[in-house]
Amino acid sequence: MARFEVVSPFSPEGDQPAAIAQLVAGVQDGLAEQVLLGVTGSGKTYTIAKVIEEVNRPTLVLSHNKTLAAQLYQEFRSFFPNNAVEYFVSYYDYYQPEAYVPQSDTFIEKETSINEEIDRLRLRATKALFERRDVLIVASVSCIYGLGSPESFYGMLHFFQRGDESGMESALRQLVDMRYERTAFDLFHGSFRARGDVLEILPAYEDVGVRIEYFGDEIERVARFDVLRGDVLEEVEKVAIFPKTHYVTPEERLRGAIETISVELCERLAELEAHEKLLERQRLEQRTMFDLEMLREMGYCHGIENYSRHLTGRVLGEPPPTLLNYLPDDFLMVIDESHQTVPQVRGMYAGDRSRKQTLVEYGFRLPSALDNRPLTFDEFDALVGQRIYISATPGDWELERTHGVIAEQVVRPTGLLDPVIEVRPAKGQVDDLVGEIREVTKRGEILDADKEGFLRSETSLIQTSGRAARNLNGRVIFFADRVTDSMKRAIDETERRRERQRQYNEANGVEPKTILKDIHSPIVQMSEMDYHAAARRGRIETVAESDLSLNEQITRFEKAMKRAAKDLDFEEAAQLRDRIKELRELQIYSA
Repeated sequence: MARFEVVSPFSPEGDQPAAIAQLVAGVQDGLAEQVLLGVTGSGKTYTIAKVIEEVNRPTLVLSHNKTLAAQLYQEFRSFFPNNAVEYFVSYYDYYQPEAYVPQSDTFIEKETSINEEIDRLRLRATKALFERRDVLIVASVSCIYGLGSPESFYGMLHFFQRGDESGMESALRQLVDMRYERTAFDLFHGSFRARGDVLEILPAYEDVGVRIEYFGDEIERVARFDVLRGDVLEEVEKVAIFPKTHYVTPEERLRGAIETISVELCERLAELEAHEKLLERQRLEQRTMFDLEMLREMGYCHGIENYSRHLTGRVLGEPPPTLLNYLPDDFLMVIDESHQTVPQVRGMYAGDRSRKQTLVEYGFRLPSALDNRPLTFDEFDALVGQRIYISATPGDWELERTHGVIAEQVVRPTGLLDPVIEVRPAKGQVDDLVGEIREVTKRGEILDADKEGFLRSETSLIQTSGRAARNLNGRVIFFADRVTDSMKRAIDETERRRERQRQYNEANGVEPKTILKDIHSPIVQMSEMDYHAAARRGRIETVAESDLSLNEQITRFEKAMKRAAKDLDFEEAAQLRDRIKELRELQIYSA
């Protein structure tokens, strides 16, 4: 069995050896929850990598946003080049969910833009979990949303083995059931082609094709080949082809789902009629009957995820299958930036429920659509076994769960001290700040702290101040007319950490060095595609400018639409979408 192996020119330094030893001992002793208090720049990712290497268990690293997840993925891949480090985040570049606004009687159709590369990475992650144990998956909180059932996904994989005599026709039917598309021309991801006695497949999750050569009904040769050149890369005895999507359903299960959806429809129609909601009754019957016909004829329908409870055979109120269900029972969970990630996981369910409840109430969806949802926090908590929370400022919830016992990592191997904090008067702070910015930009580097609140709490002040600790000359200025309790605690804690670092540097002869990180990898850039902000937001008229070309206007509207959807402003997103359609029609007419 393959083991995790850290490949790095570094060795544990500073607080890292003690933190690694404490966390490893905790996992091996069966502690359910632990906290790693690690300051910015102390090498938390390296510490966790060494812990994973020692305990040697499948690991899920959870991050609160896609960009941070991409950076963690990049770092863990560099530490574990010989192991399966995978990436699982939302595959939408743009996502506008189905919604209804009763006040204006506005129904907004679901509209999405799927990033195919991220979709392949998601499929590769679940494939790796089936094939090996040395798997580390970096995921965003989207991993708590409903996913196709692992039983169906793994149950429908197909093995091609030399000597098998089931014939090509049987294989072709199986590939179609797995949602692969047949093509007579060039292969694309999730497609296959048959030419004479040769079947070629390009799996949805790989860039290397699979070629199966038949002699009659018997498989004579199985090989992997270069799709572009057609050259054989290697011959193999057996290869497994996984489904094209996580949302695959065996035919028997699909027939059963159609029956149970029909039963639920009849019950709901009677309920709406009894309450004299005739418009809602007609709407629901029309929409659902159309979906049922599509399921019978095509095995798929638009918005199929709304029938996931029926398709996975789960009962009313039962949690949907998620990525957590694909992981083995003994997996280790690492929650990065836990002071933000834990509250985000906690808040996912309520917002989703509110939107879907409106759709059900007004006859756009069956009540079972409510079970297509993210996990509640209690469900998430129950599914996750041993876990490690990572933060420079752990929340009260994490500290209570671990009874305040933490592995502390405040000494940086780079020798950098926490920044000096100055408190200056609030009056004239803008001019003062501009002057400071001009000074640091000359060296080639690059408010209102006394207002108690969300962004000026002790936690936020320490987190923000810590960002300056990545640079040798980093400083922090609090503009304030008084020193609040949060400011005092933040200053005291920062000074404590500075003193720890100073003592370490003197004892070990460490010369502080600025931290440099490469954050320009393709995966990081790809993760940020759905965070583009429009130059100006608000009324739609502010997006368009008369001196812009049609192409430029469309581009600007698209950015504004994505921002509106990200902010959950679905009405504005829908209006922007309609405006884009008008501009594209005008573009065609003008041409």
